[in-house]
Amino acid sequence: MTRSSTIDPENGGVTLINVYEVEPEKQAELVALLSDATDTQMRHCKGFVSVNIHSSLDGSKVINYAQWATQEDFEAMLKNNDAQAQMKRFAAVAKSVSPALYKVNAVHRG
Repeated sequence: MTRSSTIDPENGGVTLINVYEVEPEKQAELVALLSDATDTQMRHCKGFVSVNIHSSLDGSKVINYAQWATQEDFEAMLKNNDAQAQMKRFAAVAKSVSPALYKVNAVHRG
């Protein structure tokens, strides 16, 4: 079953929000690395739901918003050697990396 990004407290699953600080001249490189790794590696992992990549308008940050079916699926991906190699490539481009797992508590719509 194909799932897409859904921000819904009833959806279950976990969300990785990873904030990368980058030099502005490296922002596009990191966005390309994240997109390529998602297409070639991450989306093939069990429990993968979606990845959304955002770049700040000032060039200093890249946000990776990734959804996984379960925390166990996310943790299994972290143990994958190919995924670990990709994450090292991302960190080498960034000045800092701040990942954390979240659950959705509430959604307010206009």
